[in-house]
Amino acid sequence: MKYTFDIVGVSPIWHFFNNQQQNIQKPYNQGVEYLGTQKCTLDALIETVEPVPVKWGWNSEQVIDTVVQFWLNNAETTRYWKARLNDAGQENILVARVADIAALQAEFETLLGKNW
Repeated sequence: MKYTFDIVGVSPIWHFFNNQQQNIQKPYNQGVEYLGTQKCTLDALIETVEPVPVKWGWNSEQVIDTVVQFWLNNAETTRYWKARLNDAGQENILVARVADIAALQAEFETLLGKNW
């Protein structure tokens, strides 16, 4: 199984919490997790991702390696989001997504209304 990780933005904590509650009820959200952290550091991102593989039966080592590879290969992106998080203030969090690639593709297809 292959995984993907990306930072998707900065969000007010309440807004993120509301979205998480709504996503729990969506049947197509299997294998895609949106995570929030108040710090834009590799350690903080790994800490938020650690419980996810257990939930979905994923390979923990591969998931964490995916996060590390994202961090190493996207220095400019991580600096950008770290600055945006600092600009946004303490009532906001960094939002990231980790997913099984097939599940993420299925989610995008559902959002676009494609039925295969």
